[in-house]
Amino acid sequence: MRSVKLSSVLVVLGLSIGMAFVGGCNSQMKDLENRNRIQQDRITDLENQLRAAQIQLDQLKRQLETANATGGVEVETLRQKIAALEEDIAKKEALIKSMQDRLMGVSPLPVELNSALEDFARDSSDLVEYDSSRGLVKFKSDLLFEKGSDVVTSQASEAVRKLAGILNTEQAKQFHIIVAGHTDDIPIQKADTRAKHPTNRHLSSHRAIAVAEVMEKHGVEPVRLSSRGFGEYRPIEPNAAGKKGNPKNRRVEIYIVPAGS
Repeated sequence: MRSVKLSSVLVVLGLSIGMAFVGGCNSQMKDLENRNRIQQDRITDLENQLRAAQIQLDQLKRQLETANATGGVEVETLRQKIAALEEDIAKKEALIKSMQDRLMGVSPLPVELNSALEDFARDSSDLVEYDSSRGLVKFKSDLLFEKGSDVVTSQASEAVRKLAGILNTEQAKQFHIIVAGHTDDIPIQKADTRAKHPTNRHLSSHRAIAVAEVMEKHGVEPVRLSSRGFGEYRPIEPNAAGKKGNPKNRRVEIYIVPAGS
């Protein structure tokens, strides 16, 4: 009888410890989600400041062009203002990138999920790169889309379908997916392309949405998906001088993050 009672006590104790552990994990996840929301609010605020500064910079540059043409006395003052604003913009861009990288890489992935993504990247190495330290799958846009288009190619659609299959597994369902589009700094030239995608930011956003829609088509729940477009403003390598771009900056990044991030 004493043995039975002791076993019962051990079972209850084990359940209590297990529930406490689960509760602790849930608490940690809640804290992580809250920190992510605060971080995202700060990023959004900085992005709004950045857009305002870029508009102001364009205005100052136009004023400088006019002053140079008319011989205005304020030329040097305008140059100083432009230099200070460009420095401020560069600092904001670096801060946003740093904050975004921390936001999107907050949690390592489970071993099984990480291994599946490594195998996927290895089998699709001409199109895909995978960074296991950040939970980041990176597609090369030149192979995802035709130039100036947001229509996913048939080759890329098959790769996105395979990725969706991995993200629909049980170990992946606790994670959400952020699809982020990027371009180089080459301005959109063709009138028919500009009609659909007025700026590089529009094009990058539309491409991110297109990839998310392919994933949704292949079973990824919409509630797990979000899309963002950064245009030319987060290059991973310098673009060539004179708005000549860099193929490495044309990319779609897919971040796998804790639910609620």
